[in-house]
Amino acid sequence: MKNHKLYLLILTCLLFTSCATDKVISYFQDAQNADSARIALPSPDIRFRPEDKLAIIVNCKDPELTTLFNLPYITRTVGVDMGANTNISGSSRGVSSYVIDDEGNIDFPVLGKLHIAGKTRNEVINYIKNELITRNLVNDPIVTVEYANLQYAVLGEVRSPGRYNINSDRTTLLEALSRAGDMTINGKRKNVMVIRSDSLGNVMTHTVDLTSIDSVVNSPVYYLCQNDMIYVEPTKKRARESTANGNVFSSPSFWISTASAVATLVSTILLIRIRAIND
Repeated sequence: MKNHKLYLLILTCLLFTSCATDKVISYFQDAQNADSARIALPSPDIRFRPEDKLAIIVNCKDPELTTLFNLPYITRTVGVDMGANTNISGSSRGVSSYVIDDEGNIDFPVLGKLHIAGKTRNEVINYIKNELITRNLVNDPIVTVEYANLQYAVLGEVRSPGRYNINSDRTTLLEALSRAGDMTINGKRKNVMVIRSDSLGNVMTHTVDLTSIDSVVNSPVYYLCQNDMIYVEPTKKRARESTANGNVFSSPSFWISTASAVATLVSTILLIRIRAIND
């Protein structure tokens, strides 16, 4: 009877350990109880800043008129080296990009200085369209604006840390972590840090709890901006492993192996005793 109680105690401990592990690594644990009415997504608008690069293309019915408002084509796409021997076709050529100066302006063909800083991509499109029409330069302009150098960084306990391009107006924190290969098992889900700097140089730090869907979608950093830095803090277990310094007796793997061997030995002894009692 005592042996049966011992087995029941071990099984209970294992179940509690499993539940505790799920609470540490599972995302969105409150998703079933989340009230959709409480979720108010922040503004996804990315606003241009000095030193940002953007590619702008103007098209209209008159091809000769179009060339007046576009920078020369170059033999590489933005961020990708096409190579010196690449055969450049009309569909594969890239366009030169505009760099926003310290005063927030770009020097646009024919139109001259245009103040871009502080505007969203759609606002820049409408701004250039309006300038072309009101100055009687183009009656039917089609303006395309693309990000050229906007990026965010992912550091810490993810599978593929590094810098990633922002290609759309709405890049979420979850998408960023996904592109970085997701968090490792050693990353703290409850304490993901996003470091953000504004156009004035002010640095703000936001902490997001990925185990809570409310914390994620209601965070001001749910949508990323250029130059955001995402840091996934390691768990205490991971921190201890990094300080083992090759000492086998300080290594957690050594003690885990030892504990496993002891558990196997105890289980074997208990089974032998049970069989002896039954016989």
